[in-house]
Amino acid sequence: MIFSDRKDAGRRLARALEHLRHRRPCVIAIPRGGVVVGREIADHLGAPIEVVVPRKLRAPFNPEFAIGAVAEGGAVAIDDESARGVDQRYIDGEIAEQEAEIKRRVLAYRGARRIPPLDGRTAIVTDDGIATGATMVAALRSVRALGPAHLVAAVPVAPPEGVARMAEEADEVVCLSAPVMFQAVGQFYDDFRQLEDEAVCDLLAGGGIPEEGG
Repeated sequence: MIFSDRKDAGRRLARALEHLRHRRPCVIAIPRGGVVVGREIADHLGAPIEVVVPRKLRAPFNPEFAIGAVAEGGAVAIDDESARGVDQRYIDGEIAEQEAEIKRRVLAYRGARRIPPLDGRTAIVTDDGIATGATMVAALRSVRALGPAHLVAAVPVAPPEGVARMAEEADEVVCLSAPVMFQAVGQFYDDFRQLEDEAVCDLLAGGGIPEEGG
C-alpha cells in the first residue's frame, strides 16, 4: 500500500477508526509527521487533537540507530537487544539529553499547557508510520499514565514486528498495512517531505483537549 502523502494516509486511517466516533475519542499525535495524520483523523471523528512528544535514544556510535525511546512524563522504552552492551551511564545521559529536547518541543507546541487527564476517553495515539516502534511504545506508555478508558495505537504502516510491539502496549491497534519487506516509513509515501515546528503548531491550533467540566 502506497500513500500519496500524509493527508492521504490520515484520511484512510480515519475511515478505519470510524467505529470509535462515539467513544469520546481524542487524537494524540507524535510530531512532526504524525500531526498531519492526526489532524485528518481528528477532523473526521470530530475529536480534539493534542501531541505527545517522544524522542529516540541514540546508540553511542551510531546516532541514526535507536536503542530505545523516552517520552514526556518520563516514560522510557529500552530495546534490550539493541541496547545490549551499552553502558547504563551512557543510557542515563542520553535520556537526560533527550528529555531536555522534549521540554523544548513541548513548549513550542503547547506552551505551558499540559495534556489533561483522559479519564473516560478513548485516546488514539498516531504517527505517520513506525519502524522499530520504540518511540510509539514510549508515547503509548506516556498516554497510558493519563488514564484513558481505551488506548488505541493507529498508524498507516508498520512492519509486522512493530504491530506486535504496539499490541503489547495498547488496547487496540489499527494499522492499514504491515508489509514484511519493510526498510523505512518513507518508502510507502510518494511525498514524505519533512515538516517544521511552525507547520505543526498551525495544525494544532485550537485543537487541544478540554478539561473536564470546562
